[in-house]
Amino acid sequence: MKKRRLKTKLLITLVGVTCAALVAVALAFNLSVRGYINARVNSQLATISSSVFDGRKDGHGSWSFDDRPDRVTGARGNAVILSSEGELVVVLRGDEDTAQFIAESYTSGKLTAGGKYTTLKTDDGTYAVTLSEDPVIKNAYIASFIDITAITGLASRMNIILIIVIAAAIILCVILSRVFAKQLSKPVQCLSDYAHDIGEGDLEPREMDFKEEEFSGLADSMNRMAAALKESKSRQEVFFQNVSHELRTPLTSIKGNAEGIVYGVMEPKAAGETIIRETDRLTSMVEDLLYISRMEKAGGAENAEPVDVRDVLSLCVSEQRAEADKRGLTFEFDFDDEPAMVRIPEKDAERIFGNVISNAIRYAKRTIGLACHDTGDSIAVCIRDDGPGIPEKDLEHIFERFYKGEGGRHGIGLSIAKEAAEAYGGRLTAANDPGAAFTAVFPKK
Repeated sequence: MKKRRLKTKLLITLVGVTCAALVAVALAFNLSVRGYINARVNSQLATISSSVFDGRKDGHGSWSFDDRPDRVTGARGNAVILSSEGELVVVLRGDEDTAQFIAESYTSGKLTAGGKYTTLKTDDGTYAVTLSEDPVIKNAYIASFIDITAITGLASRMNIILIIVIAAAIILCVILSRVFAKQLSKPVQCLSDYAHDIGEGDLEPREMDFKEEEFSGLADSMNRMAAALKESKSRQEVFFQNVSHELRTPLTSIKGNAEGIVYGVMEPKAAGETIIRETDRLTSMVEDLLYISRMEKAGGAENAEPVDVRDVLSLCVSEQRAEADKRGLTFEFDFDDEPAMVRIPEKDAERIFGNVISNAIRYAKRTIGLACHDTGDSIAVCIRDDGPGIPEKDLEHIFERFYKGEGGRHGIGLSIAKEAAEAYGGRLTAANDPGAAFTAVFPKK
């Protein structure tokens, strides 16, 4: 399909609408004027015919009526008597040449009796003529006529003026339409260029001062979008840099130990244990990365089945009890007796609380406490340990991706827990009390 520029389309539309409106107004005005003139001419001719008829009938051939010109047509009434053969019988009023021309027109068939008036044009002017029966002479007609040269000339001049006005209005409309179309297309083109630049990767905000509120709002929205894309791009770059670094470390360790075994420079059992440990670390990291990808595509809490948080916490503890026992740690539970139901997929709930419990196991000295309580409109879960707590410098960054405090693994676990909690309408916060204390709050189902 052939495409048009917005400027051209606006110009054609505005000029077309304006021309159509002006032509319609001019046509309506012209028809109204012509209709009024025709009605007035018919009225004057009817008055003349009636006066002549009455005068000749009552006065046996005499004729007497108002000799003043009509206030609209500006013409005086005239009348002649014609025989049925078209001969000029008598000129009651009017010049002889015009009377003779009317007689010839009747003879040639241009003039007929009855109906509306007939317009006859001569070298001297234009006349409106109507025929009616003469009451005195049998088979004779009264030809009433008036000179309408002035009134038809006025109508013609009015048409010329209308044409000039329409032409001037169209020219003015074209000029104004071009100006308006340019003013409208310029910001559209500017925003289009900006959108193209954003698509090409130029995410720097731009100062665009538009007079139109809609364009200004669109420009602000595009600047916010560019800023958000720039921030997302920056986070993505940092993310991939961190992923590359975190993957490189275990892979390098695995490769080094494997080469040590091959070349016989390392004790196979110790090297094998290192390879297994680094492989587990690598597997955990890949699982976390895959979970991040799945979480960004997952639906919200409205698609999840309700789950009892107490059961999820108990399951997470049982899964990690072996590691806790190895470190000599015990768990203390403080749960409500009633079910604590929240609308979160069970696997995601396990990921949230499992990551926090895993973090607590790494730092706790003897005890890890788990509390779950119904606060009225929400379910609050608190997981705390008796370790050294979170250093102040780490507290504000602890949920950032790949931020690792002392003793951390790869810096994704707590970030995943927080993002997953927020994805289901909850929140996860960290504090020192006096050891690390993580509190998760979720709306009840």
